[in-house]
Amino acid sequence: MQTKLALGLLAALMLTLGGCGKKSEAPPTASTPAPAATAAPAGVTVSAITLGNALGANKKVTSPADSFGTKDTIYASVDTSGAGTAALKAKWTYLKGGKEALVKEDTQTIAPSGPATSEFHVSKPDGWPTGDYRVEVFVADNPAGTKNFTVR
Repeated sequence: MQTKLALGLLAALMLTLGGCGKKSEAPPTASTPAPAATAAPAGVTVSAITLGNALGANKKVTSPADSFGTKDTIYASVDTSGAGTAALKAKWTYLKGGKEALVKEDTQTIAPSGPATSEFHVSKPDGWPTGDYRVEVFVADNPAGTKNFTVR
């Protein structure tokens, strides 16, 4: 009787340990279809940056310019294409003597489903220093375009 009990316990132990092991899977064969590739979203890209001192209702610059007065509000109209959610950033800098000074940095989260326009702007009620400036636009912190302009 003890032998039967010992054999029964041994068999139960072997079954339990056998169930804990890693199961091997059959390697894929030529007839096994590969997983379907999923298309990545098109994403949002910048198609144009236009500067001016006035905007229309559609956020587009009404009269493009690259030279501004010291009291102007300067607008950057940013046209995008594609779809999805993205962080759109504008970095405005003043350039003097080979050095750059940050004027302003703005970020907007956009979620276009096709062509769209966003706007950024800077103003300085007491007047801009004359000289050279630049606005850089980024999508998800990746450079997407640059426009240089002058204040006279």
